[in-house]
Amino acid sequence: MSNPPFSKIEYDRRLTKTRAAMASANLDVLFVTDPSNQAWLTGYDGWSFYVHQGVIVTMEGEPIWWGRYMDMMGGRRTCWMNHDNILGYGDHYVQSTVVHPMQDLAGHLKARRLDRARIGVEMENYYYSARAHQVFGAELPEATLVDATALVNWQRLVKSEEEIGFIRKAARISEKVIETAIERAAPGVRKNDLVADIMHAGITGVGDDWGDYPAIVPLTPSGLDATAAHLTWNGAAMKEGEATFFELSGCYRRYHAPLCRTVYLGAPPDEMIRAEAAQIEGIEAGLNAARPGNHICDIANAFMEVMAKYGIARDGRMGYPIGLSYPPDWGERTASIRSEDSTILEPGMVFHFMPALWMDSWGLETTETILIRDGGPAETLCDVDRRLFVKG
Repeated sequence: MSNPPFSKIEYDRRLTKTRAAMASANLDVLFVTDPSNQAWLTGYDGWSFYVHQGVIVTMEGEPIWWGRYMDMMGGRRTCWMNHDNILGYGDHYVQSTVVHPMQDLAGHLKARRLDRARIGVEMENYYYSARAHQVFGAELPEATLVDATALVNWQRLVKSEEEIGFIRKAARISEKVIETAIERAAPGVRKNDLVADIMHAGITGVGDDWGDYPAIVPLTPSGLDATAAHLTWNGAAMKEGEATFFELSGCYRRYHAPLCRTVYLGAPPDEMIRAEAAQIEGIEAGLNAARPGNHICDIANAFMEVMAKYGIARDGRMGYPIGLSYPPDWGERTASIRSEDSTILEPGMVFHFMPALWMDSWGLETTETILIRDGGPAETLCDVDRRLFVKG
């Protein structure tokens, strides 16, 4: 491997945590398909998650990366393991109606006498199909397939110092892309041209810290489109009398630091000004509640108390853990900042705290990437004014 992103000690730490979780779940083998989990365990980094691939973890030895033969070469360039533990299957398996890659995977497990093992698989995952599970089970009739969804994800919740260093680099890039969006936003500017500038800023990065592609494309809706949470962009020109929220993230070596700000072209309505004040006060309350030993729900409840004081209706999730991610999501799919989540906050946890407001005629997104510290309120990792930006 020419340029490993992390130290061997760091990868050993991750493997030890994963094996402890496997032991608690009484698993002999874990098969990991989520590309974020694959990268976290092995360093594998490639745009190959559209075909079947994954990582095999047993209770001893190095993990094994398995995928398409041509991507095996990418494994040799990016994984930290010995090349003997980077395996590839032939192209005749790819998108075939006659054979399936999971037959090849089952063959490797049989060769290692793991065909009667308790094998954990990520059942609720974008990258593990129903067909894959069916074939895998048929090929290993004496094995016990166990749902191990998010087993690795939960081990990622508390970040190491090395990881936090990467997220801080991503945060500097996030500042740059948000500042680019705010500066370029003006009546008559075509949205696709603005997004091109945003993406250029993100990929250029900051100094020697080059930018990677984010797990979510720029979300930049304006006007009535901004009443919806996840619209992207079009070729229309920006115009006065509309708010545009920018939900963006810098990305450094697959680590993210999402940041959202909103721009209004012209004079914003009074209800939006009032909502801005409530949102900013609520964010401060949430940050103050985001202390080690508290629960994640304390962040949500603190924000909601402020919203109630202002008479603004807001429910649902308002944040999630972030770190290393691949498309289609930069969240880690474990804990959630909401009133139902009693997960205890620990130093080293990193969240995207996003108490956005989507109203009948406008949207207002002001968010922060936050780090739970050893004591005191959470640290915000990006440094951009927390306000509604009014231009014109």
